[in-house]
Amino acid sequence: MKVIDLRSDTVTQPTPAMRRAMYEAEVGDDVFHEDPTVNRLEELAAGLLGQEAALFCTSGTQGNQVGIAVHTSRGGEVIAEAESHVYLYEVGGIAAISQCQVMPVRGRAGVMAPADVQAQIRPANVHFPRTQLICVENTHNRAGGTVVPQAVLDDLCAVAHAAGVPVHLDGARLFNAAVAQGIPAARIARPVDSVQVCLSKGLGAPVGSVLAGPADYVAEARRYRKMFGGGMRQAGLIAAAGIVALTEMVDRLADDHENARVLAAGVSQIPGLEVELTSVQTNMVYFNVVDERWDGANLAAALDRVGVRCVFTGPCRIRLVTHKDVNRADIDTALVRLQATVTTGPGPAGGAGSRRS
Repeated sequence: MKVIDLRSDTVTQPTPAMRRAMYEAEVGDDVFHEDPTVNRLEELAAGLLGQEAALFCTSGTQGNQVGIAVHTSRGGEVIAEAESHVYLYEVGGIAAISQCQVMPVRGRAGVMAPADVQAQIRPANVHFPRTQLICVENTHNRAGGTVVPQAVLDDLCAVAHAAGVPVHLDGARLFNAAVAQGIPAARIARPVDSVQVCLSKGLGAPVGSVLAGPADYVAEARRYRKMFGGGMRQAGLIAAAGIVALTEMVDRLADDHENARVLAAGVSQIPGLEVELTSVQTNMVYFNVVDERWDGANLAAALDRVGVRCVFTGPCRIRLVTHKDVNRADIDTALVRLQATVTTGPGPAGGAGSRRS
């Protein structure tokens, strides 16, 4: 039985071209800024993102937390969407590392309205922390891989800059947003002050992210990366795969988006499951389990037993993510297994595996 892994786009295997590039990579000591492959990756990423410079980081979380730390100082406040990755899934890094508090703003489908952000920018008052940064996530994971419309991002940045506040873009899946909108990634990143992009998600590289922005900002970020233990020495071995990711793996993201739409449409036809089709904009499908025999954890476990891997993100909510290692035939197979599992049920009502147990 083939296992179809839909837990995340982080589970992908390196392509043959990536493995070859890693094997052949020319390397040096990146802490001395002497690794030629890392340097090429950073120059390539900066160009694609329309920024002056870029920094290779170990992960999206490291890229975000380094990026936030450079923008902020102790006792400040960071505005972020209420279900954003930097707020929920980075181990309290904003508080622990930057020693700032977060002002969460509830968005619609993960998109903060510029007026709502403006309302939370602190006025000068001795009782208040200073608003030091606004973080935007594009695409937005918890909202279902939704895209921040470019006009909204432009307006939000205008509001922030009018108040003298920089904007950091958590663009872990920024290229998904670019492909979905049919615009270059550089256009999305144009109005922001810094941007982080993952290479190890939809682009398929085994490791890494890049943080990009003005040259002086990236120079300071390099210091923080060293402080965070991110001096990786001969990192060209993994940077080489990142170069392949950026040059060969962007356009094919459209295939993942199409597979996600097919997957979502199939899920919507299964009694006991509900999916909001309008939220399926890129490579993620979230659905709610409304069949009272199941909950999210038990359905996820049952699916794992039939070779469909997923994650439950709430008591009755499950996430499926398409990626380069899942093709259309896999989507069809996953839907057959999902329907059979839900229809069969977990066992006698109230028994082990049911929502009532």
